[in-house]
Amino acid sequence: MSISKYSTFAVIGGDKRQLYTAKSIADDGYCVTIGGFDSVSLNNSLKNEDAATAALNSSIIILPLPAVKNGNILNAPFSDEFIYFDDRLINAVAGKKIFCGMKNKLLSAVPALDKDLVYDYLEREELAVQNAVATAEGALEIAMRQYDGTVNHSRCLVCGYGRIGKVLSQMLKGLGADVTVSARKKSDLAWISLSGYRAIHTDDLKEYSGFDLIFNTIPSMIFDSVVLAHTAVDAIVIDLASLPGGVDFAAARRLGITAFQALSLPGKAAPKTAGEIIKNTIYNMLEEDNR
Repeated sequence: MSISKYSTFAVIGGDKRQLYTAKSIADDGYCVTIGGFDSVSLNNSLKNEDAATAALNSSIIILPLPAVKNGNILNAPFSDEFIYFDDRLINAVAGKKIFCGMKNKLLSAVPALDKDLVYDYLEREELAVQNAVATAEGALEIAMRQYDGTVNHSRCLVCGYGRIGKVLSQMLKGLGADVTVSARKKSDLAWISLSGYRAIHTDDLKEYSGFDLIFNTIPSMIFDSVVLAHTAVDAIVIDLASLPGGVDFAAARRLGITAFQALSLPGKAAPKTAGEIIKNTIYNMLEEDNR
């Protein structure tokens, strides 16, 4: 991989995903400095500095997803204090490539950054596909912990047949579940049937019931009070969709339906793998940028 000219990396802020990203890069033989990890560690050889010092001594800057929260405060849950994207940090990263998730949010909060040097690894297809596996495994972990029966022979509904829906349906089938998948596109419905699942149209969900486990992957309000009352009675509902999600949780509580909002599962269920996925995606972006 032709990224050898980049020998120093700073991983600043984030959760355990970013910490494993840093460790994985260091394991490849590169010099890595971390910042914003005061209260957690994985490898004593990773030196934790303040954010500006870490950035100043590195040629590549890696930030979390999202990079900032509450304005220009860096997303750094393991830092002992707030890290502001102030003039000192802006000067430290000036002229360097910055990799982050949700770059538009970062550029909006810190307009002084050079937008041509900010790259969004969250937009990459290879990251999304590989994250789907970690998300599906995390969803299964929740289901196995919360459901009193076995996934084997359980009646499962997967709403949506995107990346996560495809992977999750396959995993459920492999565990012996009775899998129903909903979609709207005729092509998706055809593939669902061809894959051996029962295919139903998402707009017709309220006509179906009897599920033990329901997984939603669509980030729009699919499971409103009407659909919940008809489809989710006696089911456990796990919402995997990004915000605003696809489940009316207030309605679920009123109806006595157990529902979980499962956000950022790769970081919670498999931070090591998620961190390595981020690293490999950044390597790919660096290699492409060097061509």
